[in-house]
Parts: sequence; structure tokens; C-alpha cells
Amino acid sequence: MSSSKKLKLPLELSLYDSYNNDLNGIQHTTIGKVASSRKDGFRRFEESGLPTTKLEKWRSTNLSKIYDNEFVIGDAKPDFDKEINEIFHCNVHGFNTNVYALLNGWYYSSNNDRLVTLEDGVIIGSIIEAQSKYPEIFDKYYNEITDPDNGLNHINSAIYTDGIFIYVPENVKSEKAVQLIKMVNRDTNIMINTRNLIILEDNSSLSFLHCDDSINQHAGFLVTNTEIFLGENATLDLYKLQNLNNQTALVNSTFIQQKGESELNVNVLTFNGGTIRNEFTVDLIGEKADANINGMYLMDDKQHVDNQVKVIHSAPNCTSSELFKGVLDDSASGVFNGYIYVARDAQKTAAFQKNANILMTNTASIDTMPFLEIYADDVKCSHGATVGQLDNEALFYLMQRGISEGDAKLLLMYAFVTEVTGKINILPLRESIDDMVKKRLRGDLSICEKCVLHCSKPEIPVEFEIDMSKI
Repeated sequence: MSSSKKLKLPLELSLYDSYNNDLNGIQHTTIGKVASSRKDGFRRFEESGLPTTKLEKWRSTNLSKIYDNEFVIGDAKPDFDKEINEIFHCNVHGFNTNVYALLNGWYYSSNNDRLVTLEDGVIIGSIIEAQSKYPEIFDKYYNEITDPDNGLNHINSAIYTDGIFIYVPENVKSEKAVQLIKMVNRDTNIMINTRNLIILEDNSSLSFLHCDDSINQHAGFLVTNTEIFLGENATLDLYKLQNLNNQTALVNSTFIQQKGESELNVNVLTFNGGTIRNEFTVDLIGEKADANINGMYLMDDKQHVDNQVKVIHSAPNCTSSELFKGVLDDSASGVFNGYIYVARDAQKTAAFQKNANILMTNTASIDTMPFLEIYADDVKCSHGATVGQLDNEALFYLMQRGISEGDAKLLLMYAFVTEVTGKINILPLRESIDDMVKKRLRGDLSICEKCVLHCSKPEIPVEFEIDMSKI
């Protein structure tokens, strides 16, 4: 961005309007649907304002302290003079992927190749570049399924700088996973708006890992909107890995549309972050579509996580399942709002929802709200939520076998969350995530005099000479 002026939230639309005119590298490529969506975003933001706790959906997530910060809105394009691994080294080891990056809201390419076509025909690169190079694909899908119901999403539509575009052609099974590393590295507080568009045509498949990472301790305000389309018989494995500093807030909205016999597997893995809100809207519009949405969150200190999941069963014979599990320590807080909607014609629906939480202290809290709205009469639907502490009987059982209290708590927490991490389909990724879970639990949630969980040492298996069914 050519200007270096800072803005304080709440934002005045007139300032935003003039600021948008200064966006380097955007105005001259803003055409067609993007141009109209930017204007519409400004208009709708003027009507809605920023989300506050006065709105029912935001009642338990208060962003007022974030709004009080002074942020640079967006950033100038970074100098692409370094390789990605020179700026940031990913914690996921042994996971062979095609790696792409966003730095401070901009698609990052050291060789200035902003849009590439792989050997199998998959197109990956900057969403800004894609709108002009592939307008026939871009205009067909862009902004077709978003349902921005708050001011942050309107702002995102109006001024997002860049994002990733992925197109998987018909009948292409992408064998190598795609990894997006979204990095924040700024010597001052920054607000970043990005937009992603992912398209899987009929009979295609993709594994996509989306990482949100902080490189330093400056405050960030990250707003991301993602549209995902699954064609007939398409399969997407989507992993969201979130590891941000305590000064950063992330509002992550994902809109997914599934056609007939498509399969969606989502794993949201939250390790750190000051305030994180994940919004998922999944619409099953074709028969026999299947959606599996799982989440794990490990929060401590005064961290806050809010998972909002809405699954719409628009067609008959579809299935969906939701499983979210969390461990909250210190004064951490969490929210889970699971909403399943079954339309009148969506007969033979099977939809299941579960949220389970462990509170390690009396000051940790969780607000869980599972909800069903059903208009069809031939369905199988259920929901459940649990909030509690570690099982004292299981803790006693472990300690009776010579395991210290600290290690026993660690094992129970680990066993609790592995129901979610065990759903990761890629073995190297699952092992790496398990490794990160062990480190997170050992370092922040339970400090032991002797750890029984071996991290980053695959040659040393973790063996428990106890009956794990008792845990």
C-alpha cells in the first residue's frame, strides 16, 4: 500500500473508501465480479457496522479490545527476495507437499510466478492473477456462495489484498497435497484481509493444508473468506492448522458447496491464538453428499476460540457428522455453535453432532450450543455436548500403576483429543500433528517432572503397559 497511514477500529467508511484507492497492485486488476463485490462490500459495511456482542451470533465473542488497537490496514507488496523456508520453517515434518505462501496478505513467489499450472492440469496461484487470466472459470464461481452476515466479511470483500486460487480439473486426482502457509511478519500491528477460491470439478480430489502462523509477537487482525466448490463425486481433505501469538485475532469464514456423491473431510486444529473464530457453512445440494467436520482446540492463558458450524442438508440421502473436542486451561474460553438444518425435501438425512470439553481450572469456560432445525420427517439426527474435568477414576487408575499425577493428566488429555487427530487421513501429517499436540500439552497445559510422551522421535514408540480402555 502506498500510504503508511494507520486507522483505528471502528472504521469510518469514508476513510476506507479513500484508502482503497491507494491499494497498490489491486485497482488496475480489479475487474468484473471483483469490482462489483468490492463496491457491494463497502455498501453493506455501511449498513451493518462491525460485529459486537449485541448480535446473537457474536454474544460470546467480544472483539472490542481488538477494535481499540491501531492497525496498518493492509501492506505494500513484500520484496520477493527470499525463499519461503528462509522466512518461515513449517513445523509439520515428513509431509511432502506443494508449498505456497501468503506474506502479510500477498501471494508470495520468489521467482514472481504468481500463477502456475501443474503437470496434471491443476492451477494454483494468486486469486488476483486468476481473475484476469482465467475469467471463464473465475467468474463462474467467485462470490456465488458467500453469505457475509457481518461487517468484517463486508470489509474483507471490499479491500482484500490477495489470496490463493486452486482449480482442480475434471477427473484429476491430485496426488501431492497442497500446503498454504499464511504468514504475518510486520514490525507494527497490521490488519490483513485475504480471499481464497478453491474449485474441484467432477471426479477430482485434493488434500489441502491451510496454516495460519505468526512469526513475531506484534498484534495482527486477520480476516479470511474462503469459497470451496465440490463437483459430482469430488473429494476434498481440508486441514486448518492455527498457531498464532496471543496478540493476534483471526476471523476465518469458509463457505462450501457440495454436489452429489462428493466427500468433504475437514480437520480444524487450533493450538494457539489470542482470539480465533472459525465459521463454516456447508451446503449439501446433491444427493449422497457426505461432510465430516472435526475440530480440536488446546487453549490456555486468556485465549479464546469460537467454532461456528452450519451444515445445510438441501438434498435427500446425504450424511454429515461433526466432532469438536477441546481442552481449556487457566482463564481460556471457548464457544461451539453447531447448527444442522434439514430442508423439507431432504429425506433420508443422517446428521450427527458432538462437542466435548475438558476444563482444567475453575476459571476456564465453554459455551456450547448444538442446534437442530428439521423439516423432513424421515431422518436420523442427533446432537450432544459435554463439559467436565478429567476423570478422577481414570486418573487414580494410572497413578496406581506408578505414573505420576502430572504424567497421568497428560496422558488423559492426549487420549481425549486423539479421537479427532486420529481422523487425519495422511499418516505423516497425523504423526506430525500428534507430535505438536504432545508438545502443546506438555509445555502449556501440564508441566511434568518426567514426560512419557516422546516428541519428534518416531524411532521411540509410545507404549503404555496399561489398559487404555479404562481411560
